[in-house]
Amino acid sequence: MSLFKKYNVPGPRYTSYPTVPYWTTTPTTEQWLESIRQAVDGGERDGVGAALYVHVPFCHSLCTYCGCNTRITRNRAVVGPYIDTVLKEWGMYVSRLGRRMHLEELHLGGGTPTYLTAEELERLIGGILERVSVTSTAEFSIEADPRVTTREQIATLAKLGFRRLSLGIQDFDPKVQDIVHRVQSEEQVRAVTENARECGFNSVNYDLIYGLPFQTLQSVEGTIDAVRRLRPDRIAFYAYAHVPWIKPGQRRFTEADLPSGDEKRMLYERGREMLEEVGYREIGMDHFALETDSLWKSSLDGSLHRNFMGYTTRQVAPQIGLGVSSIGDSWTAFAQNEKTLENYQRKVEAGELPILRGHVLDQEDQVLRRHILNVMTRFATDWGGEGLQTPFLDTVPERLREFAKDGLLELGEKGCQVTAKGRPFLRNICMAMDARLVRQAPSTQLFSKTI
Repeated sequence: MSLFKKYNVPGPRYTSYPTVPYWTTTPTTEQWLESIRQAVDGGERDGVGAALYVHVPFCHSLCTYCGCNTRITRNRAVVGPYIDTVLKEWGMYVSRLGRRMHLEELHLGGGTPTYLTAEELERLIGGILERVSVTSTAEFSIEADPRVTTREQIATLAKLGFRRLSLGIQDFDPKVQDIVHRVQSEEQVRAVTENARECGFNSVNYDLIYGLPFQTLQSVEGTIDAVRRLRPDRIAFYAYAHVPWIKPGQRRFTEADLPSGDEKRMLYERGREMLEEVGYREIGMDHFALETDSLWKSSLDGSLHRNFMGYTTRQVAPQIGLGVSSIGDSWTAFAQNEKTLENYQRKVEAGELPILRGHVLDQEDQVLRRHILNVMTRFATDWGGEGLQTPFLDTVPERLREFAKDGLLELGEKGCQVTAKGRPFLRNICMAMDARLVRQAPSTQLFSKTI
């Protein structure tokens, strides 16, 4: 049995620890605000500001592969009230924290943030920035749909300080694009990419997905060929997750239409091979960057970080989430906003922070979070150091022995080092360190099919 078959078990992406299904202790509003205060104080002592994530849920049409929180509408009247609500939520944070924060990062995600016109983007971002001090090293980034993103929007974003753009591409094959309802041409993507670079953006990312319906080795090769011609600075190459019971839009196709098992993995391996041929470097699970990009450089100097947005160049805490369904992270606590637009707006209008759920990390959570983050960003961790120990770690080596036997990692007395051969199995290795997952289902079948 191949290693890919052996370790082909469902697992988290580990953009957080504990992962969302294992959040058990939602913070009160005051607990959440206090954790933010402490994180802000710690960051300022280290000369680092805070981060903001703003969720814009609106899309013109439904992409059937999508797992994000979206609101499909062509009624532009929804935008103004939503911007008002987000700015009111931000105002509550500013007033209740009682300080003017230094802003280190700002990211707009969705949905489709470029659903907003240039004027609406300026009103939203301007309303946020007037209440903070922007650091000299601040990074502003935005996700965009090439089908609806104009040069005017790009120019406005550049004027506001944005320098990183992430474009949702997914696939260029016409048959795949049709079934996932995401039809866009290489020329459309080229135009937005070139507009961004001409306006001063210094990093352009493309999101690609493998495992989509009707994808074949030949269609993925065609997509990667187009990407190589366009040459973005970064690439996220994600596995498609088929969850039609959660996202009904995925019922447009069935599992019979999807590549699976070794076939699906082959799509990734061929894509990786083609990207590496032209200078892209794999910096972690699902992510690639050119050697000129800051993401690659951070992978070399040890500052690479991973959060709900994927891999980032550095750790910034706290991250405050604004907007429907957005998630905040103070390092010691998580808080997610209401997931329906109506409940989100109702709570904010009532003067409440719209927290739906979250988790306060205990001491074990914080230790294991650090080790899982180390594996995901540095391919190694050492639990022998001060402050990096918790009793659960005594049980981890036994669960890692099979990985070592298969040559996927080197296991030491107080740590492990993932080998090049083991990098495709990062999430399996992290699952062995996930106390909440192990305790719920302690069988080692969690990590492979044969142990």
